[in-house]
Amino acid sequence: MRLAGKRALITGAAKGMGAAHARAFIEAGAQVLLADVDDGAGAALAKELGASYIHLDVTRATDWDAAVARAASEFGGLDVLVNNAGIFAQAPLEDTTDEVWQRVLNINLTSAFLGMRAAAGELKKSGNASIINVSSTAGLEGYPGQHAYAASKWGLRGVTKTAALELAEFGVRVNSLHPGAIATPLITAFREVTEEDLSGNTLERFARPEEVTGLMVFLASDESSFCTGAEYVVDGGITAGTRY
Repeated sequence: MRLAGKRALITGAAKGMGAAHARAFIEAGAQVLLADVDDGAGAALAKELGASYIHLDVTRATDWDAAVARAASEFGGLDVLVNNAGIFAQAPLEDTTDEVWQRVLNINLTSAFLGMRAAAGELKKSGNASIINVSSTAGLEGYPGQHAYAASKWGLRGVTKTAALELAEFGVRVNSLHPGAIATPLITAFREVTEEDLSGNTLERFARPEEVTGLMVFLASDESSFCTGAEYVVDGGITAGTRY
């Protein structure tokens, strides 16, 4: 029960990594409010886990205010915020439209700012809180064609550090999590995974969402009480360098 007594809000929680995190948090003793725009999948998972669900468009400040208010009302406060919601886009530089650029930044970056701003008051009241922003290895190095995605994930890494510095005096820790190649609907719905994809990974395979969750639970728990403003990488060795 590593998260006993913790009250958490997780975005993008209906499926993929968000669902894996929600499941692990509950198994570790936390109360969890699942948030997503996929109401069918989100409500079904919440029912399965015995958790709560709320519709949350992470690009809308009013939705964020409602989600934080729901957590505070139902749980009596908030200790953990997981900014997990995100989308992926890939196109050559000259084919990346204004609309794609803005949509990716809105969902991957601006949403985390809105979430931290909305939740800051309740997290400060906790006095022992944790914010976990899900970035990517694309927030540590560049990848061809991922211009909007990389910009959003590098930006998320930056705002994580500024928030960590500002909220430290209130007992709120802020860290970024940087997964590599994870077999989630975010990737598999976008394109088929190929052997070429796997060859760039030191462990030569994609990870399961559950392989990221252990680190997420650690960052949400009091075990990481001296960890803030840092990047935590779960990438199968992608950023270690080239093997061949």
